Amino acid sequence: MEDELSMIEKNGTWELVNIPSDKQVIGVKWVFKTKLNLDGLVQNNKARLVAKGYVQKPGIDYNETFAPVARLDTIKTLIALAAQKDWKLYQLEVKSAFLNRKLQEKVYVEQPEGFMVQGKEDRVYRQHKALYGLKQAPRAWYGEIDSYFAECGFEKSLSEATLYTETRGENNVLILSIYVYDIVYTGSNQGMLNEFKKDMKEKQIQASLFTKGTTEKLIKDDGSGAADEENYRKLVGSLLYLIATRPYVIYATSLLARYMHGPSNKHYGTAKRVLRYVKGTLDYGLMYEKGKKAVLVGYCDSDWGSSIEDNKSTSGYAFSFGSGVFSWASVKQNCVALSTLEAEYVSASKATTQAIWLRFVLEDFGELQADATPLKCDNTSAISITKNPVFHQRTKHIDRRYHFINDALQQGVIDLVYCPTKDQVADIFTKALPKERFNYLRDKLGVLSAQSLKGSVSV
Repeated sequence: MEDELSMIEKNGTWELVNIPSDKQVIGVKWVFKTKLNLDGLVQNNKARLVAKGYVQKPGIDYNETFAPVARLDTIKTLIALAAQKDWKLYQLEVKSAFLNRKLQEKVYVEQPEGFMVQGKEDRVYRQHKALYGLKQAPRAWYGEIDSYFAECGFEKSLSEATLYTETRGENNVLILSIYVYDIVYTGSNQGMLNEFKKDMKEKQIQASLFTKGTTEKLIKDDGSGAADEENYRKLVGSLLYLIATRPYVIYATSLLARYMHGPSNKHYGTAKRVLRYVKGTLDYGLMYEKGKKAVLVGYCDSDWGSSIEDNKSTSGYAFSFGSGVFSWASVKQNCVALSTLEAEYVSASKATTQAIWLRFVLEDFGELQADATPLKCDNTSAISITKNPVFHQRTKHIDRRYHFINDALQQGVIDLVYCPTKDQVADIFTKALPKERFNYLRDKLGVLSAQSLKGSVSV
């Protein structure tokens, strides 16, 4: 707590003043957290002073609050690129990130509990800079770091507002991405990486180094009785966080997430089975290999009419960059598909939008994809219609937004190619699978057990 207040004072975050007559005073509270190492031992105890920003009124206590946050796909793309190029990857945790930017509004907070200034207990702090919990704090932090990177000569991506690159000469590049108050960075030149780390320290930034029951179908009202909604939401929320690094549980998780309101005991039991599977595969993770060809490759698939309640289909896609996948999704389609062809066509269109965005990001990384991105599909009819955009009786009713895939193909952005169903890795994102099939596709995703790497890598 003393360290937190010391940092606040050092940054000139506030000053003690008399209570204003025309402004409300916002309360503050202490939030405590124990940070653990990977081995479960205590790394440090953290205390954070947080403003009760929920009492702030728009237009009075704050104006703009929006601040961009990096997509996890961007972070995973960066990881995949670093592995492919054999670059070192670092993470910086910003210490007191929200205490750096000056506030435009007049904001007053109470003195923190346990640290009242003797003889001045009736006074309050006026915030000169942002404090955790304030509505405008994330925007203030982003404005500060964005200005700093601009001054340092970094170029901001047009495709991702939290992605920055610095290039020196032809072969020296440094790439970084901001995720809330963490910075992930990599590059081809170790000297540039060391220089960046040193500069960040001077800026007060501190380094810190399913199986499913395959025959089951979930429905809203299954007659099993109501489950505890709060605990169910916590459980599924944790699984949603977990799929950022465990693609093989995304289908089950996205299915469970459809029943956040009014879950049944069957839903809750299914969610616990997913947890048991996760517990049994704690040492599994995605493997990215160096030296692989730096080519973006995509897979797309669908499960026609998989939802019993509304007959909508499920789309899934995955993208790799030389080795393990780094971008994936499993979502229910917005419209009812009248055939397998239509479901596959819509799925391919969704995957195309992701492919285009990933190509933009890779270009910002300096990895221009000169050739069309292969998008592997196991439905020959969908491929044929895409490559021959003439009037078809079976596709005339499809929402026109999905037909842009034809333009993307003709422009050489993507190339929809046939993939045998047995090798269609996106199949794992669209339906429940038998154990052998599930494990086979999980391996194809690049997911391996750490035990299988013993002797081949050093820790």
